Amino acid sequence: MSKATKRKHVVKEVLEDYVTPTEDQQIMRVSGSNGNNLHEAVSDSGERFLVSMPTKYRKNIWIKRGDFVIVDPIKEGGKVKGEISFILYRDHIQYLRKLGVWPEGFQEDRTSSEKNEGTQKEKSERKTEEEEEDDSDSEDDDSDLFVNTNRATVLYSESEEETDEGDDNEEEKEDEGRAQNCK
Repeated sequence: MSKATKRKHVVKEVLEDYVTPTEDQQIMRVSGSNGNNLHEAVSDSGERFLVSMPTKYRKNIWIKRGDFVIVDPIKEGGKVKGEISFILYRDHIQYLRKLGVWPEGFQEDRTSSEKNEGTQKEKSERKTEEEEEDDSDSEDDDSDLFVNTNRATVLYSESEEETDEGDDNEEEKEDEGRAQNCK
């Protein structure tokens, strides 16, 4: 099977299959990545340990801090005490909540995250309103532009009087030069 075909099947399996954890398995939240396909995970009771990413998911499916996974325990593991068997996305989490399988320890996260989302929406609305006001006040202000420190700064003065006087002086000199040539 080619890499592209394998990736297609793995992604399809993760996105379309709805899995419920068995008695041995448990749902955990990823709290960080330790490298080498090892992730630190937290159970609903607050227990922290390392879990490994199986080879079928490596370089195909990406997880980040805060994602939920179903973990198979490894009995003989010293540091690594589990292996990720399934990665849960929003639809999977909603499905598990409807079934009543979702751990109680993570129920609090749902309400606090909903509150945070509400405050984040309000903050983003405030920011966009402030940005619109700032844009209307300072349309011609170039002070926020990037300044290249690797080049010497050159200041250009844009006064019309100097250029007009310079042009008049040049014309007068040309007229005087012609007048002297005619004599």
